[in-house]
Amino acid sequence: MTSPLPSRALLDWQLGWTADPTQVPGRFVPAVVPGAVQLDWARAEDWPAYWLAENFRDYGCMEDVHWIYQTRLAKPALAASQCLVLACGGVDYACTVRVNGRVVHAQEGMFSPFEIDLTNEADGSLIEIIVAPAPKVAAAPGADETLESGRAQASQSCKPAVSYGWDFHPRLIPLGIWEDTYLETRPAASWLDHVEVAYDLADDFTAADLRLVTEGSATRVRWTLRDPAGTVVASHEGAPESLSIRVEKPELWWPNTEGAPSLYTSVVEVLDATGVSVQSISQRVGLRRIRLVMAPGQFELEGDLPSSQPPVPITFEVNGREIFIRGANWACPDIFPGTLTPERYREQLTLFAGANFNFLRAWGGAIVNKTTFFEQCDELGLLVWQEFQLACNRYEGTPAYLRVLDQESRAILRRRRRHACIALWCGGNELFNSWSQMTMQDHALRLLARNCFDLDPSRPFLPTSPLYGIRHGDYRFRMGREPDSPTLFDVYPALSATAYIEFGVPAPPSAATLRGIIPPEEIWPVRQTSAWTTRHAFGSWKADEPNSWLYPEVAEHYFGPSDSLEQLVDRLQLLQSVGYTGIYEEGRRQKPVCSAVACWVFNEPWPCAANNSLVAWPNEPKPAYHAVAAANRPVMASARIPRFDWPRGAEFSTTLFLLNDSPQAIGALEFSVRLEAGDESIALGTWRCPGTPANEHCAGPVVAGRVPASPGETFDLVVEVAGHPELSSRYTLAFAR
Repeated sequence: MTSPLPSRALLDWQLGWTADPTQVPGRFVPAVVPGAVQLDWARAEDWPAYWLAENFRDYGCMEDVHWIYQTRLAKPALAASQCLVLACGGVDYACTVRVNGRVVHAQEGMFSPFEIDLTNEADGSLIEIIVAPAPKVAAAPGADETLESGRAQASQSCKPAVSYGWDFHPRLIPLGIWEDTYLETRPAASWLDHVEVAYDLADDFTAADLRLVTEGSATRVRWTLRDPAGTVVASHEGAPESLSIRVEKPELWWPNTEGAPSLYTSVVEVLDATGVSVQSISQRVGLRRIRLVMAPGQFELEGDLPSSQPPVPITFEVNGREIFIRGANWACPDIFPGTLTPERYREQLTLFAGANFNFLRAWGGAIVNKTTFFEQCDELGLLVWQEFQLACNRYEGTPAYLRVLDQESRAILRRRRRHACIALWCGGNELFNSWSQMTMQDHALRLLARNCFDLDPSRPFLPTSPLYGIRHGDYRFRMGREPDSPTLFDVYPALSATAYIEFGVPAPPSAATLRGIIPPEEIWPVRQTSAWTTRHAFGSWKADEPNSWLYPEVAEHYFGPSDSLEQLVDRLQLLQSVGYTGIYEEGRRQKPVCSAVACWVFNEPWPCAANNSLVAWPNEPKPAYHAVAAANRPVMASARIPRFDWPRGAEFSTTLFLLNDSPQAIGALEFSVRLEAGDESIALGTWRCPGTPANEHCAGPVVAGRVPASPGETFDLVVEVAGHPELSSRYTLAFAR
């Protein structure tokens, strides 16, 4: 007779709200789990989509009431050796669980899963999950109401602050059961609650020693390891803590564009007293070593006396090889994280890898993503800089806050540390600055550093970004509104950052998308109306930047007035493409002092009328996406261009480079350079590049000539590599007005 494997069953939930959680809601509606209470209620009320017009404002009333999920237990027949558990992956944000009116669990924090033993509960028992109102810090007397009504309200919780309003996110605070929740029938006596594979790599990477880390009551397991091709490496039986596997000449996990993200498959089967498998846990395992090291010469910057603080180590060393990090910041793909599915993640992460990125910064203002996100990053070879949920606030270390932060950070570390993709842990975003005013002495950051060392000591930890040497900003094509304002072509070549972890150039989505989100009476001419402002086209960033994030004045500066929405969009999207190309390539040219470039931001959680994103909501690549993909080819011809707009007939010059971030040496190459405008082509010169060793660049000569005199708005700089069109580059520039 065989023992049955665990079985899972979904529950039929209904939902209602009440001002008093001791009172029964006056009405219940069907609920989708995982999901969000706002979406369930809006669906039942037949509200229009939250992302249309200004419908999101209707959801404000949902922040301050209690939401009660309820279901009746349809209890399966249990054998004497079985138990029944309600498993919940996460509730956003604080909840209480009742069974037949009896409180059986309560917690704060959306990233901590929990389980409720229902073995002894009767069939038909009432199960309730009561979701508390959104956490909010009360405004201090005399405080800035605008600030206090925004992200500062999240400063004493682990709730992602972005939900309280940001320069690309409306105030809409999701609540509800956001992770998978189900009934599970299990064996009562032999079970593993937690399984992961730990390993030690030999210094020369010729061997890996693997061992199991488990929690639970199981005393005997079968552990099988398969290599990336599916061949069994080893299979052992015994007590979990006694088993180990040595892998000779392991296939290492490499980031995207650096090699194959090789993944082994570990299968751990729990065996009952008769040797029958009663539980099976399958996981992918990537074998790699990641370190942060100093760039050459940085310790020598201190002079004759010890410096107070050198630049933070930020050069990534993967499997003994220093690699250049090319990537982007990641925002949550949707305002409601409970709606995210493996398919939704896949469509965006595939685009991410397709941009020649090897690095993703999971920003601390948003959620820690679901398990499937990290599994897909493992598969795609995307290094993840994972931040805890602190962003742009002063997180006071009160006992209540530290208790929840301790619980949540430990849960995050235990659930995510097994993934090869996670490159480092970071305390949060922009904490050491005038608006957050935190320091290394704040208890919240000391707690996070301790937990990371205790639970995942081999991974690097940074308290925040930026730190000394790392740069955030700027986020504009032109840095002011005056005619002689500097541009990014002036700013970035003059910098010497160890990493550009945030920078941006804004643009709108397609004109068709804009026509779907801006009312017809406001769509043209573009002006600071309610719809455009609500969708972050105006007044979203700095007080002295009223046109952020659309900046129609910048397009007019270079091209004159636009005749239509389509023409304005084309011009602004061109500026975004040109700007991002310039910054990515300049950051790469500054290697080895600079070791990373990551724009703000890859995606967006709802339809913005303008944003720094490369991909508009829900999954619309802007032209800049393709420009950035070209600018991040591991090997490519590159030109440092001193400005964007050029007078016709003026002297033009550019400096040539061969960029090589690949693990292969590149042989000699022939470059030819020209300017093109209409039928006019002007040769600027040639360069016989001697080639480069692996992971090194080669600086070339300055070539010069006259700007074409052709009519039109733009002309192109073409850098052609003979016999290698995949390495050639084309840059669009403007004729000065």
